[in-house]
Amino acid sequence: MINKSQWLVLSSVLFSVLLTGCATNNGAHQVNDSANQTQIDSADPRDPLEPINRVMWDFNWEVLDAYILRPVTVGYVTVMPQFARTGLLNAAENLQEPANMLNNMFQGKVDDGLDSLARFLINSSIGLFGTIDVATKIGIEQKEEEFGETLGTMGVGTGPFLMLPALGPNDPRSFTGEVVDGTVYPMAVINSQFAIARYLVSLLETRASLIDQESQIEQSVDDYAFIKNAYFENLAFKVSDGKSSEKAIDEEQLDDFAEFESMLDYEEYDEVESITDEVDKEQENENP
Repeated sequence: MINKSQWLVLSSVLFSVLLTGCATNNGAHQVNDSANQTQIDSADPRDPLEPINRVMWDFNWEVLDAYILRPVTVGYVTVMPQFARTGLLNAAENLQEPANMLNNMFQGKVDDGLDSLARFLINSSIGLFGTIDVATKIGIEQKEEEFGETLGTMGVGTGPFLMLPALGPNDPRSFTGEVVDGTVYPMAVINSQFAIARYLVSLLETRASLIDQESQIEQSVDDYAFIKNAYFENLAFKVSDGKSSEKAIDEEQLDDFAEFESMLDYEEYDEVESITDEVDKEQENENP
């Protein structure tokens, strides 16, 4: 019997094949136009499937988002009261806390892992099944970590960039991480209807948060390249916990410079003090 994770992978693959076939038959000229239009980005080693990915991006952005996802999101934001939206999102995120705990532990962040466990226990009980984020109110912040990020900290690469139908920007490492995270309790035992509802709430809230950034996509010279680069930058940001290697080097250099500057200030102070002492001695000799 196919379990939920296997069904997710199988359905995504089948859906990708079907949509890719339709896009190939009805829009082959779009592939050629996109390939000719973006010669600069065509050599990106992260994106060997760029022609197919561009077709899928056009389908996601110009069809699925424009005619389905965005209108539904606007309606959801308009009709649903803010307190209800917050409660639903809190409940959806609370179900991910056990996975956060394990991934923090795998990455050696024991304290963060214990915080994730405490958040799940507190919010699931006192917080009415996670609808109220009591843990944050008492100072236990969310420490979100995905299995894809755990693999990244172990040196596993992202693999080729993938633009999946409906799911959007993705990569093999992140997709594998999502499947693995979905097998952790309680995600592994909740019924399919509840799992779909959780996914829809997360999807709608994520889309709602991006409405204000639509102008950046529309004004970009190459919207596909803009999304791809932003996606990889976000992955690097999450894997490094917001601190890239270049930034770490810069901070070390700044620390060294600050120490060097303090040494100079100290030496200058000593030099000024010695000169002052000499002047005082001369004045004392002149005026005994």
